[in-house]
Amino acid sequence: MITKLSGITDMAKAKKRRKIAVAAAGDIDVLQALKNADEAGIIEPILVGQKEIIEKICAEIGYDISKYEIIDIEDKFEASLQASQLIREGRAQILMKGLVSTGQLLKAVLDKNQGLRTGSVLSHVAVFESPYYHKLLGITDAAMNVAPTFEEKIHIINNAVKVFHLLGEPNPKVAVVGAVETVNQRMESTMHAATLSMMNKRQQIKGCIIDGPLALDNAISKKAAAVKNIDSEVAGDVDIVVAPDINGANFLYKALNFLGGAKTAAVIMGAKVPIVLTSRADSEQSKFMSISLAAAIG
Repeated sequence: MITKLSGITDMAKAKKRRKIAVAAAGDIDVLQALKNADEAGIIEPILVGQKEIIEKICAEIGYDISKYEIIDIEDKFEASLQASQLIREGRAQILMKGLVSTGQLLKAVLDKNQGLRTGSVLSHVAVFESPYYHKLLGITDAAMNVAPTFEEKIHIINNAVKVFHLLGEPNPKVAVVGAVETVNQRMESTMHAATLSMMNKRQQIKGCIIDGPLALDNAISKKAAAVKNIDSEVAGDVDIVVAPDINGANFLYKALNFLGGAKTAAVIMGAKVPIVLTSRADSEQSKFMSISLAAAIG
């Protein structure tokens, strides 16, 4: 199993360059991230959007795109549909969000005729390298599902597990976390966690080891788990943390990034291909690593 984000980059570099379709590509941050990934030998872009703006920005940042295809479409939703169509036609293996709202991009992804549906729920999977943890740590879902139902959590877990399988971990340890490590009927998330854990034990959710409910400290620290007499394969050695809702996951995601000194890569899973959906607040390194992650698993 890869234990550093640099290993994900190495994995992406070892593969044939992946074609990445970029919806509404006229965004300086996105084009800079693509330039970095291109120079690293990871991707080849197909840029969908306003050609004049794309060429102007690329000239400003010194990115020679003369050998790459640009599909000139002004409307951002139409650009998103076209980028999705490139995936459907097999001309690209990764989709990336440019200067278009997340809602418009996802509307195109979920379009019944031109979209990238698989029957799964779309969910955000982040992979962190923290100076305070001994291996890569997955966090889900910090960006897509606001208050996931029990059934949606099964999809969210499966999407994150798939990422770790593709990164070389055949049986990732999954902690379904919350405020407490005991089942409390007044806290629906603890009921969900206990049922997900039991389903895993009965092989109804496969390819991983699930435990929950666990408080975050129990999931991350064997010492914290021992203090509370928690006997768990997952405690202290978790690979994937599943938060109860978008608030918990997003707080954890941003705390790791802005307070914890962690590095991150993230993708949207559940569609036919990985989707790179970065935020303007993400660091340049994070955007590069997200493209690398998509290329490594796509």
